[in-house]
Amino acid sequence: MGDVIDTLPLTVLLAAMAITMFGGFVKGTVGFALPLIMISGLSAILPPQVALAALILPAALTNAWQALRQGVGPALHSARAHWPFITIGLVVMALSAQVVLAVPLWAFFAIIGVPVVIYSLLQLMGIPMRVPAHRRGLATVLFGMMAGILGGFSAVFGPPTVAYLISLDTEKVEQVRVQGLMFSLGNVLLFGAHLRSGVLNADTIPFSVLMLLPAFAGMWLGFRMQDRLNRDQFLRATLVVLLVAGLNLVRRAFFV
Repeated sequence: MGDVIDTLPLTVLLAAMAITMFGGFVKGTVGFALPLIMISGLSAILPPQVALAALILPAALTNAWQALRQGVGPALHSARAHWPFITIGLVVMALSAQVVLAVPLWAFFAIIGVPVVIYSLLQLMGIPMRVPAHRRGLATVLFGMMAGILGGFSAVFGPPTVAYLISLDTEKVEQVRVQGLMFSLGNVLLFGAHLRSGVLNADTIPFSVLMLLPAFAGMWLGFRMQDRLNRDQFLRATLVVLLVAGLNLVRRAFFV
């Protein structure tokens, strides 16, 4: 076993597994937020770099499951439809991942949390942000860059991706599939990037492997919930999850 697992008290290990299972359930329900929940929850009981390492493998494999849930054909169709956004996000993510260890702790949380809170509140207040057809190219670049920066810093690239897809008024199943595709490719890239950055190493990789079990269990339960939600229920659940996770990250940035 890795050194992280060997040195963790049992109560901390069980708490980490419970947080991860809850994150998997929420992800299965709304298509994202496993990294958001894991990074905010695990960072309360573990060093932030260990929390970041822990989520990389569960995020990558649950995302692959999500992207391929309807089969390879629909996944390829979604990839063709959104390849500019995915490509921009991946390139920026690879670059920003190399400076993650130099980011101050408060900034680490603030960079993620503040935009999430603002966007979620506007949507829940009935102020939709929709991208007109003639601005789609610009929106693709901006949202792709935001997803890449947040993903490189924290493996949390869900909020800009979700905001982008909601702004395009994407259908529920397609939205969830594109999220899974983007996140899956992003986590493969992050795995290599964080091997180089030092976040993933012989001590932290076994801990990330262990977190696969609760993540898959939660994901299976969440899929069952997602299938029962209509479009409006799904959108509201998505925004509530964004808001709660964002507020917790802002709290960690400015009030702890």
